[in-house]
Amino acid sequence: MNNTQRAYLELHFAVLLWGFTAILGQLIQLSSLSLVWWRVFITCLFILLTSKTWSNVRRLPRRLVGQYIGIGCIVVIHWLTFYGAVKLANASVALICMATTSFFSSILEPFILQKSVKWYEVTLGLVIIPAMVFIAGTLPEKMTLGLMVGLISAFLVTVFSILNKKMVNQTDPLSITLLELSGGWLFLSLLLPFYFQFDKTAILIPPSVSDWFYLLILALLCTNLGYWIGIRTLRHLSAFASNLTINLEPVYGIVLAVLILKENRELSPSFYLGAIVILAAVLSYPFLKNKFE
Repeated sequence: MNNTQRAYLELHFAVLLWGFTAILGQLIQLSSLSLVWWRVFITCLFILLTSKTWSNVRRLPRRLVGQYIGIGCIVVIHWLTFYGAVKLANASVALICMATTSFFSSILEPFILQKSVKWYEVTLGLVIIPAMVFIAGTLPEKMTLGLMVGLISAFLVTVFSILNKKMVNQTDPLSITLLELSGGWLFLSLLLPFYFQFDKTAILIPPSVSDWFYLLILALLCTNLGYWIGIRTLRHLSAFASNLTINLEPVYGIVLAVLILKENRELSPSFYLGAIVILAAVLSYPFLKNKFE
C-alpha cells in the first residue's frame, strides 16, 4: 500500500469519526452546553499535556491571538447549536443540516474572501433549498425546531471554516486549535452564570460514568485524533480527493444513526429521499469544481 492509498483510508476513518460525533451527542445525557464545555476542556487539556504548543502560542502577536479566539467563540456556538439540534430532533436531522454548508459557502465565501461568485455553487444551493423544505415537511412537529437550530449550526460552521481558511497560514495547525478551543472554552465559562438561570444542574453535577466514557471518545478520538489525521492526509491527497471524502460525513453519520440508534423508526422514507437529493448535490460539488476551474 503506497502513501496515497494509506492517506485515503486514513481520511475515511477521520470522516467516520466526525460523523460519529452526532451519535455521541445523542448518547451523552448532558445538556448541549455542558457537553460542549467538557469536550473543549478535555481536548485543550490533552493538547497542553502532550505537546509544547503553548510556548509557540505565547510568541504570537496579540492581534492574531484575539482573532483566533474570536473564531473559537463561533466554533463553540456551532457545537452548541449542533448538539442542540441533536437533542431537539435527532442525529440524522442534525447531520443532514450540515450538508447545507455548500449552499451557505456559495453565498458567504465570495464576500468574506473577496472571490467571484461561481454559478455551479449557486445552482447546487438552489437544488438543496427545495429538498430541505421537503424534508421539513416530512418531520414530526416536535423535530422542526431541531431542524431550524441545525441550519443555524450549518451557517456557523461555514463562517468559521471560511475564516480559518483565510488565516490558516498565520501559524501551525495545533496552535490554532489550542487558541480557538481554549478561547471558546473561556467564552462558554463566562456564559455559565447566565445559563444557570435556566438549568442549574448543567455543570455542577459531574457526568456519569457512561457520559465520561463517551466524552473521552468524543474529545480524544473524534476531535484530537480526527483533526490530526485530517491534517496529516493533506500531505498525500489532492484537494479534490480530500473534499470528496469529507463530504461523506453526513452519509456516514446517518448510516451510523440507523445502525446504532435505530433512527429509521422515527423518520419517514420521505426524509431519506430528501436526504439523498441533498447528499447527491453535495457529492457532485467536487466533480463540478474540478471540471469548471
